[in-house]
Amino acid sequence: MSELRTILDATVSRLFGDLVTKERIEAAERGEWQADLWRATEEAGLTRPHLAEAAGGAGGNWIEAYVILRATGRHTVPLPIAETVLAGWLLAEAGIDVPEGPITVLPEPVHAPALRYDTISVVATDVPWARFAPHVVFATAGKEQMRIGLVKTSSVAEIRHAENIAREPRDRLTFEHAPVEALGTVNLPPDVVRLYGAMVRSAQMAGAMEALLVQAVQYALERVQFGRPIAKFQIIQQELAKLAGDVAASGVAAESAFHAAARSATTSPTRTDPRFEIAVAKTRIGESVQQATGIAHQVHGAIGFTYEHGLHFATRRLWAWRAEFGTDTYWAADLGSRAITRGADLLWPYITSRSNPAP
Repeated sequence: MSELRTILDATVSRLFGDLVTKERIEAAERGEWQADLWRATEEAGLTRPHLAEAAGGAGGNWIEAYVILRATGRHTVPLPIAETVLAGWLLAEAGIDVPEGPITVLPEPVHAPALRYDTISVVATDVPWARFAPHVVFATAGKEQMRIGLVKTSSVAEIRHAENIAREPRDRLTFEHAPVEALGTVNLPPDVVRLYGAMVRSAQMAGAMEALLVQAVQYALERVQFGRPIAKFQIIQQELAKLAGDVAASGVAAESAFHAAARSATTSPTRTDPRFEIAVAKTRIGESVQQATGIAHQVHGAIGFTYEHGLHFATRRLWAWRAEFGTDTYWAADLGSRAITRGADLLWPYITSRSNPAP
């Protein structure tokens, strides 16, 4: 583990462990912006870990970002950290200065006709945390390359508040000839927002899966039935073992995707396209959600379904994040179609050629 990654791991564990309380999460779900928590997160450098120091970042890469994003899922941090990390990377890739404060992204690419004369006219739905983000980043296809743009949320013609099942803001924005603050070109795939959005969600989901396991094991050790903790019963042990397997597989899949993304940003001979690893991560973790959340709630019994208990903070986010930036079904189909295109004889050599050396 690099020195920066070690520092980040210690920082996020201490910061989120101290500040992200059940009361704070509940307040966020009532629509209250956690300004002091955001300020502490930003001051700790956790919103720009993978950006160059010249761009105001910590000089790390996607591997360092993984440490932070996994922690946001593990602690169910009620902030748009993942969106800000993704937006900041897109802006930096396009040579655009990254503004301070929370930033969100339009989940779907903007069609070229919506971008005219340095203004944008578009209706975007399910925009994460839009009501609290001063800036929005969007992607649109240019003649030869993708273009990344920055627009102020204050220039929106209409904003309709909405939320996902986890009560996180997922707003509807209507821009009508809103001025584009900056526009740059990047050599990235047309679905770059969905692709890398799936990656950051995978890290958050891997962290939330860890939270399920910790809570389920703790409750099983504390809950006494028939004169002994339910953790002593073989059936409970078997279910917890299944959950632990899903958690381990999810963590490996998500981290592998971030390693691939870090390699893709280098000019070394090991540079690879991270699409395969990202698709695997979003598929594997998404498929695990139903079993993992089911086991966690079964272990807890009825109390796990009450709002007063904290288990649902992780389970509801897993159910919501599973569907965002492409479902596991979507990414499984992507993997399948590419495997068919590659051909049966080349599939296994391609899979075994993928590795995770340090970028």
